[in-house]
Amino acid sequence: MTTNPNDNSGASGEGQVKNLPSALHTLNDLRSLLDSVTLGLRNQDTLLRLRQLSLPQNVLNQLTQVDHDLSQLQHALVDDETELTQLRALAEMSAMINSTLEVDAVLGQAMDVILTLTGAERGFILLTNEESGELEYRVARGVETAGRMGSGSYDAEARQRVYEVSRTILNEVITTGKALLTDNASVDPLLIDSETIAKFVLRSVLCVPLIYKDIITGAVYVDNRYREGVFTERELNLLNAFANQTAVAVENALLYARVQQQLEEISRVNDLLENIFGSIASGVITTDGADNVTLYNQSAAQILHTSSENAIGKPIHDVLPHLSADVLHDAREHNQSAALDLEGEIPGRGPAFLNIRLTPLQNARQETQGATLVFDDLTEQRARAKALQTMRIFVPPGMVEKIDQIANLALGGERREITCAFIYVCSYSALPRGLSPQEQMELLNEYLQVATEAIFRADGIIDKYMGNEIMVLFNSQLNPQSDHALRAVEMALALRKDFTALYRRLELPLDTEYYRIGLHSGIATLGNVGSTSRRSFTAIGDTVNLAKRLEENANDGQLIVSEDALRQIEKTVGGDLEGLAAQGMRFEERAAIQVKGRQQYTRIYEVFGR
Repeated sequence: MTTNPNDNSGASGEGQVKNLPSALHTLNDLRSLLDSVTLGLRNQDTLLRLRQLSLPQNVLNQLTQVDHDLSQLQHALVDDETELTQLRALAEMSAMINSTLEVDAVLGQAMDVILTLTGAERGFILLTNEESGELEYRVARGVETAGRMGSGSYDAEARQRVYEVSRTILNEVITTGKALLTDNASVDPLLIDSETIAKFVLRSVLCVPLIYKDIITGAVYVDNRYREGVFTERELNLLNAFANQTAVAVENALLYARVQQQLEEISRVNDLLENIFGSIASGVITTDGADNVTLYNQSAAQILHTSSENAIGKPIHDVLPHLSADVLHDAREHNQSAALDLEGEIPGRGPAFLNIRLTPLQNARQETQGATLVFDDLTEQRARAKALQTMRIFVPPGMVEKIDQIANLALGGERREITCAFIYVCSYSALPRGLSPQEQMELLNEYLQVATEAIFRADGIIDKYMGNEIMVLFNSQLNPQSDHALRAVEMALALRKDFTALYRRLELPLDTEYYRIGLHSGIATLGNVGSTSRRSFTAIGDTVNLAKRLEENANDGQLIVSEDALRQIEKTVGGDLEGLAAQGMRFEERAAIQVKGRQQYTRIYEVFGR
């Protein structure tokens, strides 16, 4: 059937499809009329022959030829109608498939139409799994009832049967990329060895590949297990056109699914990053190649006293005006990380001290795109450090380092065994005459400095400075020591050497010995004394008083220990005082003394070093 392209009388494809049924009806009427005329003429020819007459020659033959031509025209019209119906269905399927990215349901509906138009019994769309490379069923039609048993359930063999397709045909189509049509598979030489065709008695089979950009992604397979010659070139062309649309639709759907998955992953990562950046206590800022802020977390907003709305997109120097441009340039141009401290005035907040770690920001190709700044607000820590540094000047360092532990001690105290030492560093009268008070203080501090260093080396706690004297504690809550008495004596002997070195540095006579040291071990009460608003950590009791009296009764250059301190040392070394003597520590007993405030006499020992 042909169409005049200049005919505007409505003879479009749609009009042709609508006019085909009426044309077929007309042909049927003509053939019926022709049959009646032919029958009448044959009857007339019979009567005429009885009278020795006849119809014109070839009239009946011409009528037969006309009937044959009408039959041919009728078959052509049926073929045209079928083809136009298929084309219209294909156009509708194309519009339906391309109207949505949820392609599975649409492909199922389209496959239902394909089965109707081709006369197939079953239809399948199989796609290649990207990971395994195996063909997997995506759509199956015409299998709903074929494997069902009487009860309505399926057995395993029946389910396998209704989903079984010719792997020989599939492999051929997938391998060659060419469609395959057989109108009698059981006798087709190409398929004669197929176990599936032999087992399930497949008759008509049609299979076309799904090809997208020269890549075979699957196949469309239809068959009829009972009828031969179901499929023709017309059905092959129809299925090829359907396969082309299906390949594009499936690829679009897969692409859409991948994009959706990537978008979900990007969204998830963005949410994660936002949560991470939001929960980081450090400020985080990223910049682009032009040093404009691209990311700015909540901590940065709090530290810099600037909202993200007023920071993102702005030059980094507007957000951090004290940041050196050279540092950013080196990070971006030379791929150099840097750590720096930044101190300056933050508008709306005041002075601040920031520690900044700056790192180049690179893309996947290792190209520097900007910089990442992670910074911490150390303003309070720096202020505390300055306060502690100042405190160390006025408070014994042992107490400064354990200030929290001291603070947790309640007013009152704890009784414990300690060794208390009093060190008299120098008499005021021994200081050179003619010095101003300031010069005297500076010289006295040199003596106190030497003593302090020796005390710290022995882990002693300085309780207090008392002019030219120092009170030292061993085995307090702040410096627990099982060998406290021995440690105190070792400190005193080391201090004796340090004082000798100081005398030489000050160019004093070689026999100069200004110091006096007294040590005693015993029970004392240690804790905080004072009030809730002002308190001091100290030790009180007879042990402290006796140590002070021993120092007062010592001569210049003497180191005096009590009998209790010696017993503690003897306990520490397991009674081996001779071993200590071999190491250069000797104890010589002196006459017992009666100190102020005590009725009984105290046995004392002078200590000598190597």
